[in-house]
Amino acid sequence: MPEKLPIVYVRGYAGGTRGIDKQVDDPFYGFNDGSTHVRVNGDGDPRFYQFESPMLRLLTDEDYELFVHGDQGAYLKAREDESVAPNSIWVYRFYDASATTFGKEPVDFNIERAATGLYHFVQLVRKKTGAPKVYLLAHSMGGLVCRCMLQKISLEKDKNGNDRVPGKEIVDRLFTFATPHGGISFQAGSGLIDWAMETFGPNGADIFSPSKMYGYLTPQAKWGDKPPDGWRPHEIPKKAFDVKRIFCLIGTDSKDYGVASKIVGPKSDGLVMINNAYVRNAHRAFVHRSHSGRYGVVNSEEAYQNLRRFLFGRLEVRVELCNLDLPRSKPDVKQVWQADVRLSVRGLPIVMHEQLASHYCPVQLNQELEQPRDTPDAPVPLTTVFLLDRKRFDRDIRDELPRRCRYSLQLRAFRLEEKRGFFFWQDHLEQTADWDDTLIVDVGQVDDDPDDAFRAWAAWNSKTPGANADLDPITDQPLAMQQNALTLDVPDTAKPILGKRACLRFSVNERG
Repeated sequence: MPEKLPIVYVRGYAGGTRGIDKQVDDPFYGFNDGSTHVRVNGDGDPRFYQFESPMLRLLTDEDYELFVHGDQGAYLKAREDESVAPNSIWVYRFYDASATTFGKEPVDFNIERAATGLYHFVQLVRKKTGAPKVYLLAHSMGGLVCRCMLQKISLEKDKNGNDRVPGKEIVDRLFTFATPHGGISFQAGSGLIDWAMETFGPNGADIFSPSKMYGYLTPQAKWGDKPPDGWRPHEIPKKAFDVKRIFCLIGTDSKDYGVASKIVGPKSDGLVMINNAYVRNAHRAFVHRSHSGRYGVVNSEEAYQNLRRFLFGRLEVRVELCNLDLPRSKPDVKQVWQADVRLSVRGLPIVMHEQLASHYCPVQLNQELEQPRDTPDAPVPLTTVFLLDRKRFDRDIRDELPRRCRYSLQLRAFRLEEKRGFFFWQDHLEQTADWDDTLIVDVGQVDDDPDDAFRAWAAWNSKTPGANADLDPITDQPLAMQQNALTLDVPDTAKPILGKRACLRFSVNERG
């Protein structure tokens, strides 16, 4: 398989005719949009920061090419088979047929028709580039178009009765930005519902209704068919696609998306609820960005850095909290333990992943312990990191490559107490965690060692004397690798809360 596969971008919902007519004016359906605003400390005051756009960064960082020549689709059809570079970016323009601005009678948007068109477009890209598979990138409803293609269209016969190639054989990875995998529900009334009807159309919002999603996500099902008991829209059958080849970027900024945020409310990106924005068991990251717009997910550095690592990272590192043993509750008091998790990378001005109580998405430690598990000491998943090769980490470094990349994982544990159905605040100290520390991890090679073998050094910030930037690597000796895993005990200050045997485990695997 080539090192670089073609990228196909599928945009999100454009609304009614007016929105579609506006969207088709954009030659790349928004994948070329950058941003100039970033909120300091997540949801703080806005500051100026230029992000060029995901498309431009893929061109400059990963040497992708962009072929247009007036019409990407026509260009592909005119080229000889296997004559186009596979490291290329393509935009699936499924809305053009529904626009009124091209002198043709527009056709109503239909998600299954769009998914069928995507199947043919992917096959065309594969044929002309010679690539065995493609990467699919999709914003919002575009992710549902991709899933419809993978889960239904590619598994059904074509109009001539011939079998199609299953989607898992033509798509290598799927990355979704703020896709409502579990649907969208509007909870307000009056003028806000009128706004929703104007935006989505009288039938458009049904696309996001969990009960209606069954019809376009299931082979042989039809629109309006009632799903069987137990069917969940955010689950993908194994026969359709491997969920470990899916990454879901989840926005947590509900305040910067305009009117929709008043309908959907908190615990959302302003349109999609956090709990509906991911495929079950797929990789995911939480970023404090809204559904779209000035602070949107697609045109953000946070999304791009997660996207780049998911597509091109050589190693996958799963971080888990093991041997968790929370303190017992007091009589007549229910204790709720939560954890905040933040992941940062040296050299990047953003937080790659932040699952915070202040953003309505902390790690619920009690609930994790109550999940059905194979063993009582089964680990609590914290995050998954995809590691770029150091040679491609920073293209601006031309002379001397860094031997190591540095990551920081901030963890905070805190307790809420509930008595007789109400939270009990007598012992609560606002903004103060019961335990708070940051793990510094260096990944790379030993200095002056010709062997490029993977090494990792780690130390808790509370145990590191002086400025951590002055220490590289952060400790003298790397961690010992056993069966592709590294372990590190939590600090002594955390053990009364997390357990005497609590530790972090880092499982390292080569990606296929």
